[in-house]
Amino acid sequence: MNRSDFPRLVFADAKGEVFEHPALEAAGMKAGRLERLDPAHLFPLPEASELFLLPGRLAAGFDAEGRQTVLEFDPYSEKGAPCFAVAAFIPPGWTLTHSAAFRETEGAPMLPLFAYGACAWYKGKLHASAVRVDRGFRHDERFLDPSEIARGIKRFHGLFPKNRLVGHLEGCATVNGCANAKNFFLGRFEAPVPTSPVCNAQCQGCISFQPAGRMPPTQKRITFTPSPEEIAELALFHVERVPDPIVSFGQGCEGEPLLSAAVIEKSIRLIRAKTSHGTINLNSNASRPEALERLFEAGLDQIRVSANSVREPYYSRYYQPKGYSFREVDESVRTAKKHGRFVSINYLSMPGFTDSRAEFEAFREFVGSRGVDMVQWRNLNYDPLLYFRDLGLQGADPEALGMDRVIARLEREFPRLAMGYFNPSKRHPKRAPRAVR
Repeated sequence: MNRSDFPRLVFADAKGEVFEHPALEAAGMKAGRLERLDPAHLFPLPEASELFLLPGRLAAGFDAEGRQTVLEFDPYSEKGAPCFAVAAFIPPGWTLTHSAAFRETEGAPMLPLFAYGACAWYKGKLHASAVRVDRGFRHDERFLDPSEIARGIKRFHGLFPKNRLVGHLEGCATVNGCANAKNFFLGRFEAPVPTSPVCNAQCQGCISFQPAGRMPPTQKRITFTPSPEEIAELALFHVERVPDPIVSFGQGCEGEPLLSAAVIEKSIRLIRAKTSHGTINLNSNASRPEALERLFEAGLDQIRVSANSVREPYYSRYYQPKGYSFREVDESVRTAKKHGRFVSINYLSMPGFTDSRAEFEAFREFVGSRGVDMVQWRNLNYDPLLYFRDLGLQGADPEALGMDRVIARLEREFPRLAMGYFNPSKRHPKRAPRAVR
């Protein structure tokens, strides 16, 4: 690599200001192992990205001789001034190829529930190391006007003064920053319908519930189960006014929707008694195939199954399922295909694990043998070193394929497999356009 134009390490000073280092090369990390960043996968930091200062973590990179090094002090300040590692949190549609490179110091606190991507100063601007998997703009903050959202919320309260879901979704849109809730009040795309205040898993990175003493959850979980009539009222209003609408059970602000299957089934029947228009989707851990069977019979159109791995030990160590195992998840996927339904895998990805050879081979076999229709690539919002400790893994696979190659190989081997980020409608379940160098 030409040392005159290389990706430079970035760091934050004690005030949170971000600088590039004059001599150190940026690195990415997989399970604690540093790797050079391929300029081919460096993209100018997308709009709506954020930079995070990582407390208790020192930036790591390479020196001019290619040796790994850790930045202990701010080179632009007095000797001994502290500095910190920096990570990029990038918007939906981009899949990270590397986590931010850092070394933990003694007493480093748990990181909040975000995805911590590698970033660098390159060609005069900040870049992130990622591949693009979806060009959709549903969650683009540039098109989510707060004043229009406020007007939509006021309108919904006037139209449905007794519907408890309106108040809950208002909090999702205005406090939690949920893009689906914002779009709902704007009258477009996907209507989120949370139903379950409880869950039968205790995911390490659950964004709506965390045990005391861990990192705080990022969303407030729903505290009630809406009635079928409340659900149908809002769903029908959405379906009747939105082009190519989607109604989606299973949101980040709830537990597992299949634990409210009886309510969901009744609401689907109420919706389908009025209209066949629109797509009814379920985001789920797919833990109850018998309940899912009833939902398909009622008119559920498609399911998105969340998983960090298709290998039982690693699935269970992350999800910590209660009363089910990955066997039930597998059976649910088979049940969906038996009914001819569209199946997406909501693949929670972590560089160094997801692109390991063992995980790729298992996922490849699963996708092919079960007839999966789509992979939705999600950057796992979790501390990247803690994740590997939770899974009982020490160190990264030195022969990891790389996230870009994993995605490319799946595309090549399964030409009909859609890749993307957002739930498709049943009218347009097509492959999402990509922009990968």
